[in-house]
Amino acid sequence: MKRGLPIVAVIVVVALVIGSMSVYTVRETEKAIKFRLGEIVDAKVAPGLHFKTPFVNNVRYFDARVQTLDQDPQRFLTQEKKNLIVDAFVKWRIGDVRAFYTTVQGSVQAANTRLSEIIQEGLRNEFGSRTIREIISGDRVQITRILQKRASEAAKSLGVDVVDVRLKRVDLPDSVSESVYQRMAAERERVAREFRAEGAEAAERIRASADRQRTVILAKARRDADRIRGAGDAEAARIYAGTYSDNPEFYAFYRSLQSYKRSLDGQGDVVVLSPDSEYFRYFRQPGGGVQSSGDAQSGGSAGGGDG
Repeated sequence: MKRGLPIVAVIVVVALVIGSMSVYTVRETEKAIKFRLGEIVDAKVAPGLHFKTPFVNNVRYFDARVQTLDQDPQRFLTQEKKNLIVDAFVKWRIGDVRAFYTTVQGSVQAANTRLSEIIQEGLRNEFGSRTIREIISGDRVQITRILQKRASEAAKSLGVDVVDVRLKRVDLPDSVSESVYQRMAAERERVAREFRAEGAEAAERIRASADRQRTVILAKARRDADRIRGAGDAEAARIYAGTYSDNPEFYAFYRSLQSYKRSLDGQGDVVVLSPDSEYFRYFRQPGGGVQSSGDAQSGGSAGGGDG
């Protein structure tokens, strides 16, 4: 009995090893191919626990998740023979694992290389048939759709499904960008000059209209002022005339005072007149030499008596 225990232990160990080699698991994020002596016997292994024959079958696993091909920016010629710097990326995953294994030996790097060639050829064709204006103005969505369609068709032979193709950046080379920026700046400056000229023209037109309205308004104001002034002068003349007719002596005295005020208003004014001048009659006689009717009658009687 004791001699048989080591043999049993060895058998158990061998059985465990063979059992572990007979079982394999495929995860949800994986695809697997089952081989028999190097020949593919099952390329559609479902996720889960499976069995195989040790030393006869072997299994190779592949990542079934979405892969990213982010290639370096490349130069492409447009229809006008202008260079553009294009930076694109591709999202892909394994579709047919058998074709993927037989064409690129299951290598992600080899698949990226082949896909890069396909995408570059598609970009070269699409950009070569369009102008820069068409590319910049909104054909990018159409270009990516065409690229995705053609890349999907070409990548089927690789066992790859192209999920998405995107253009991250489309730029002009630095030397061309500088000339384009200068041209754009010159164009903006030209448009700005046109706007300034239009603004100056509008300002001149508004200024001329304002001057014309100002002239019209001033002319109307002067006309109204002259009419009002004439009416005032007429009213003043009427009042003066009424005052003169009511009391001629007072009106003459008032006008003389106004004349004295204007003539002797400044300092050092000198008036050279004869003392007997009529201009100074109110200085000689407050009555101005104008006698009332009673004084005239008295003087007449006195004169008659002397005679």
